Amino acid sequence: AEIRQVLYMASMSAMRHEPRLRDFYQSLRARGKEGKVAIVAVMRKMLVILNARMRDAQGGSIPA
Repeated sequence: AEIRQVLYMASMSAMRHEPRLRDFYQSLRARGKEGKVAIVAVMRKMLVILNARMRDAQGGSIPA
């Protein structure tokens, strides 16, 4: 639950200051998605981005 709270607050900030995530949120809303559904989609997109950054930062090594 703590991770969800942190992601929620981070997504709210990102939607205000990060153009790509703001555009993503607005496009979901324009397609008729409810506000909370669109926010959760932004949260998931942020997780995917963070996961990719972590993967790339490891240099492809697989931990033992």
